[in-house]
Amino acid sequence: MLSYIGKRLLQLIPVLLGMTFIVFMIIRAIPGNPAQVILGQQATKEAVAALTTKLGLDNPWYIQYFNYLGDIFKGDLGESMRTRAPVVDEIWSYLAATFELALFAIIIAIVIGINAGIISAWFQNSWFDYTAMILALVGVSMPIFWLGLMGQWVFSLELQWLPTTGREEVRDPVEAITNLYVLDTIIQGRFDQLGVVLKHLVLPGLALATIPMAIIARMTRSSMLEVMRSDYIRTARAKGQKMFWVVYKHALKNAIIPVLTIIGLQMGMLLGGAILTETIFAWPGIGRYIYEAIGYRDYPVIQSSILIVALIFVLINLLVDLMYSLIDPRIKYD
Repeated sequence: MLSYIGKRLLQLIPVLLGMTFIVFMIIRAIPGNPAQVILGQQATKEAVAALTTKLGLDNPWYIQYFNYLGDIFKGDLGESMRTRAPVVDEIWSYLAATFELALFAIIIAIVIGINAGIISAWFQNSWFDYTAMILALVGVSMPIFWLGLMGQWVFSLELQWLPTTGREEVRDPVEAITNLYVLDTIIQGRFDQLGVVLKHLVLPGLALATIPMAIIARMTRSSMLEVMRSDYIRTARAKGQKMFWVVYKHALKNAIIPVLTIIGLQMGMLLGGAILTETIFAWPGIGRYIYEAIGYRDYPVIQSSILIVALIFVLINLLVDLMYSLIDPRIKYD
């Protein structure tokens, strides 16, 4: 197992290096000079030229790239061109906000999606099966921005049950310790704030969870239908075991492998693809951080943020691969 983990970690190096090169070249193709954007349109040519030299943007692209790689190997993610603050000091609060939102969304998607898929397979061709699969199709097809706006209109403006935007109450801000506000409020024993933080999570979490929930439900149903036709399931039922235990103890354990793969992929997608949800709900996450950095042509922020998101994505997939052997003893990694 350890040798397999070591090999997989070594394989990450060329993947991440290739990703850094592609991102580096793409963002250099964005029109506009970062120095001009920072100083504004009224800045003189001399001032723009001086800032361009200070930022090292007048060097050839390959020198800029190798300087960037050298900084990464030293553990330096660079300095924001806009705020002049080290990226490593800024990025965690944004990454924590996205991680908290994505984790909340994936928990909702797993709990509802897996159980909906199981019940649909258990009662195949029933009204629940047809209804669940139609809703899953609608969920996959539903634009997140429209769903988020409708959620704000119904639950915030009309019913006034949930807050519209943000992570916390402006008049009673959370004292950040880990920047994971749910955890921070528990650590401090501020359970009144915990309720407020969870309320802020509900609408963006549900909007973000819709597509993964639908995909997980459809995959679970398909995998469960295949397993339910197996001989050992018929044997377990013939022995008089209750259908609930047959489904959740025997069938689900063997049907969960492809579902687990989908969950891992969806979790990675949520971390990197939450920008629409974060924009609609004014959620200060990594997606908005990258979006704003693109507007300012803030190259170090864009490159470092995408690198970290990509690293988390591949590590999640590695973790999913390792979980296979825990769920199914027949899977061995030598």
